[in-house]
Amino acid sequence: MASTITNLPPAGPAAAAPDAALLAPLDDVDAAGPRLWEIGRIAFDSLRANKARSFLTMLGVIIGVASVVGLLALGSGASSSITSRLTTTGANLLTVIPGAPSNRGPGASSAAQTLTMDDAAAIVALRLPVTGIAPQFNASAQIVAPAADTNAQVIGTTPDYQRVNNLSLTNGVFLDVGHVSAAAPVIVLGANVSTNLFGRGQAVGQIVQVKGQPLRVIGVLDAQGGSITGSVDDRAIVPISVAQQRLFGGRTPDGNSYLASAVALSAINSADLEWLDARISALLRERHHLPTDGRADDFDVFDQAATLSTLTAITGILTAFLGAVAGISLVVGGIGIMNIMLVSVTERTREIGLRKAVGARARDILLQFMVEALVLSVAGGLIGLARRTPQPDRCAAIRVRQRPRPAGCSRSASRLRRARQVSPVSRRRYFPTRTWYVPC
Repeated sequence: MASTITNLPPAGPAAAAPDAALLAPLDDVDAAGPRLWEIGRIAFDSLRANKARSFLTMLGVIIGVASVVGLLALGSGASSSITSRLTTTGANLLTVIPGAPSNRGPGASSAAQTLTMDDAAAIVALRLPVTGIAPQFNASAQIVAPAADTNAQVIGTTPDYQRVNNLSLTNGVFLDVGHVSAAAPVIVLGANVSTNLFGRGQAVGQIVQVKGQPLRVIGVLDAQGGSITGSVDDRAIVPISVAQQRLFGGRTPDGNSYLASAVALSAINSADLEWLDARISALLRERHHLPTDGRADDFDVFDQAATLSTLTAITGILTAFLGAVAGISLVVGGIGIMNIMLVSVTERTREIGLRKAVGARARDILLQFMVEALVLSVAGGLIGLARRTPQPDRCAAIRVRQRPRPAGCSRSASRLRRARQVSPVSRRRYFPTRTWYVPC
C-alpha cells in the first residue's frame, strides 16, 4: 500500500543555508596572529598598570649594570693611570744598572761598582738605533738656597738625558756638551725642588750649594709627575763630570775611570727593544769577562715596555675580576625578573584564558610575556648605564660602554611556557578585579 511523505525540506541550494551561517574553524598554524606593535602595547600597558612592581623588578638590573659599569671603569681608569705614568718618560726606555739581576726596579739604587763610564762609551760606540744614551751618576744630597734648603736626589748626566726622558723646561735651558766637558758648576732643578727652595720666585740665575759647592741654576723643569723610576720633579740635574769629580767622588777603585750609577737609552722603534737588550748584554759580558749564558751577570737591563706589558696584564685580570664580582648582582637582578614574571603568569591566568578563548595562540601569549621581560631588562640596563657612565674628570682616559643585557628575559622563558598550558576557563580565585587586555 502506497504512502505519501509530506513536510520534507526543499531540495537544492536553500537546504545549505543553515550551514552557510557557521564560521570556518580557525587554523592554529596558519592563522595570522596579532601584530608585534599590538603585543608591545599590551605589554607596556600591563607594566604601567603596576608601576611600583615594575620599578622594583628593574631595580636589581639597575644596580647590577651600574655595578658592572662602575667597577669596569675603575679598573680601566687604574690601567690608564699606570700606563700614563710609565709612558711619561717614554715607552721605549732601557736602563742598565750595576749589580746582579734581582727584583730591583730601574729607579732603585745599587751599591755595586761594576758599571763604568768606559762601559757607557762602549755602548755609544755600537751606534745603536736609539734617540740618545745618557750615563748617570746619582746620589742624595742637601741643596741649600739663601732662604731654604731641601733634600733631593742629584743626578749627574749628559745632555742626552733630556731626549731620553722627554723632559721640557719651564724656564732656562738644559745642560749642553760644554757644561759636561768643562765641569761647569751649573744645576737644573725639578719643579718641586724649585718650589721648595724659591717658592714662586725666579729660580734661574740663583746660586745654591750642594756638598758645599756653589752651583748656578740654569733651568727649571716642567712638572712631569711620577714614573716607574720615580718623579723627576723631586730631583736636581748637574753635569756628570761635576757629580763625579766635585760632589760625590765617582772614581773607580783602580782610579782609571769613573763609575756610573746607570745608563739609560731610548729606542727609536719599540720592536728593537729585545734585540737592544741582547746586544748590550753581550757587550757587557764580553767586557766584564762573564759567561755568555747570563748566570753570573753583574749588571741588569730593565725594559720599560716589558714592565708596562706586565702591569697592563695584571690590571686587565683585576678588571675582569671586578667585572665578574659585579656581574653577580646582575645575575641576581635577572633572577628577580624571572621570579616576578612567574608570579605574573600565575596571577593572570584569567587574562590568559580569556585571550585563548577569543583565538590567541600559545606563542602569542608567550611573546607578550617575553616582551614584558625584555622591556624590564633593557629599561633597567639603560637606567643603570645612565647613572654610572664614568665622567672624564672622575676616571682616567678610557670610557667604558656597557651594552645593557636583558638578563631576566632568557631566565624567565622556561617559566613563561606555563602560559601555553593554562585552560581557557576563568579562575576567579585569582584577583577578580584584574584588568584584561584582549586584542581586538
